[in-house]
Amino acid sequence: MNWQNYKLPVEALRLLESAPKVTFAENVEQLIDLACGGPGSDSFEVAYDVPGHGRVIEAKVVRVRNGVSANYTDPYMRRRDPDCLIVGDDWPSDKPRFRDLYHTEFGVLRQQTFDWLSKQELACFFFTAGRPEMGIDALAIVPANAGFFALGLAMLQGIIAPQDLPETFDPKAVIYTAPVFRMMYFGGRQSVVHNRAEGLYEMFSYNLYPGPSAKKGVFGMLLDLGEREGWVTAHCSAVQVVTPYDNQVTIMHEGASGGGKSEMLEQAHRKDDGRWAFAENIITGEERHLQLPRSCDLHPIADDMALCHPSLQDGNGKLYLVDAEKAWFLRVNHINTYGTDPYLERLTALPKSPLLFLNIDAVAGSRALIWEHIEDQPGKPCPNPRVVVPRHIVSNIINEPVAVDIRSFGVRTPPCTRESPSYGIIGLFHLLPPALAWLWRLVSPRGHDNPSIVDDNGMSSEGVGSYWPFVSGLRVNQANALLDQFNTFRRMRYILCPNQYIGAWKVGFFPQWIAREYLARRGSSRFQPHHIRQARSTLLGYAMHQCQMEGYQIPRWLLQVDTQPEVGEEAYDQGAKILREFFLLCLKDFEVDDLNPLGRDIIECCKADGSLEDYEKLIPMY
Repeated sequence: MNWQNYKLPVEALRLLESAPKVTFAENVEQLIDLACGGPGSDSFEVAYDVPGHGRVIEAKVVRVRNGVSANYTDPYMRRRDPDCLIVGDDWPSDKPRFRDLYHTEFGVLRQQTFDWLSKQELACFFFTAGRPEMGIDALAIVPANAGFFALGLAMLQGIIAPQDLPETFDPKAVIYTAPVFRMMYFGGRQSVVHNRAEGLYEMFSYNLYPGPSAKKGVFGMLLDLGEREGWVTAHCSAVQVVTPYDNQVTIMHEGASGGGKSEMLEQAHRKDDGRWAFAENIITGEERHLQLPRSCDLHPIADDMALCHPSLQDGNGKLYLVDAEKAWFLRVNHINTYGTDPYLERLTALPKSPLLFLNIDAVAGSRALIWEHIEDQPGKPCPNPRVVVPRHIVSNIINEPVAVDIRSFGVRTPPCTRESPSYGIIGLFHLLPPALAWLWRLVSPRGHDNPSIVDDNGMSSEGVGSYWPFVSGLRVNQANALLDQFNTFRRMRYILCPNQYIGAWKVGFFPQWIAREYLARRGSSRFQPHHIRQARSTLLGYAMHQCQMEGYQIPRWLLQVDTQPEVGEEAYDQGAKILREFFLLCLKDFEVDDLNPLGRDIIECCKADGSLEDYEKLIPMY
């Protein structure tokens, strides 16, 4: 190939000219063969000779009947490290800088990375992060023996054959992948260095788990573009819900990792007799069931990243969004037996095109099954099994921009009882004033027992819009951009949904599934005073007072947790205090001069323990 024809950055050009062999992939099928060791191979070890460590096997890859299955030898590599982003440049940032962490300039390691890559056989491909006209043209450079990583990146972000590049294609981002430095330089930790320059965004992925780089790293590129242009790529799923009576409602569901984004696109899990076993008391063992003869049809829009680009908006007061990805990185830890989710099981077992499975126990020539999770240790399944599913094989997928009716936020909550008070005091779902909903996005609690990331399971913040771990720039810029959304697009409702526990009741993801069905059936009708009550904790907005689904009345204690006999008002108030102190601690990061004055007023309202009426005056409810 004549590299000069492709407008490549000078370092990338020199690297490709120096490498002993370069495979420029044109399609996913080529990368599948590369991932498995070649067209005639069904298994491959991804290994490197690492100075001081010997031969290190990073992953084992097999070709399966429904795609490719890759498993990491180190259990640490099977989940995303939430603190892996490092900034290598001098541009404004609130993130850790390479020089501060390692007491040297990143340019030294950057050159060492180029030197190492120039001696490797490489796999490369072009793609556009996001969408044409609202994204970034990019190039990926990966060691050829890490073909499974390149495959995941190409499935998630797309791949453009060199001969199909439009004349306007101009790569302004490059992903360099050099896994040996994880052991040589970073002590075995997942690390991704973001290096921004005028007209070029470099990302150095020093690990082979797609989450920090192929997935969230590209998300960071789009967030950087939006930060400079004044718009947001939201960390959300989105689904158009169609009721049995043909009413349509579009729900945008945000949240930290494990907050239920992918689950918002799933049908609720049913027992063999068709009922929803939606709540189980952890003390008494009592179960609650819901009989719903027919649930709503789901038309998925986005699974994790959605572009809220200015060109999509039409000024009607609703926020429009469109998917930013070509495939979805689905976590399937909750699929632990055959028949849990028949649609997803069928989609992944008999797909219309090959899939990439991670942390799934499969052998060459078998069929990878999403409930067969690899074990981190004997008897302990990996909590983060994944499958990459191309959008084009998903039923009823929506490809066009869609206006949002309900903006939802999900939080993983722990149990809360009299004996063990906690912030697990969120009822089935709550209505939030827009100003308060903005505060929840700023804080974005990571929540209880997070399966997606390496964490100590304590209460921590994922931050602005729940995408702060992926941002290379300034926190305040993202806060202002989100506030502009909340203040501009007022024709929507805001709700808060817990998952895992409501007080002493284990509920899984049923709160958001029930909220989805209930709110879609209600449509745009307003809540009457007898339907809602101010929650005992102001941070929880309005709690439901009555909620009836197809003739079934949801028990009051699942709507207002302080009414649970296992919790009571005293334990509830202790949980509310935990939540409030956590908010006040996190909001200190946003008390800076550049924050929008309206944002300062909202934060001051929170610090003064303002009422819901105070929040509603700052940004009126629709």
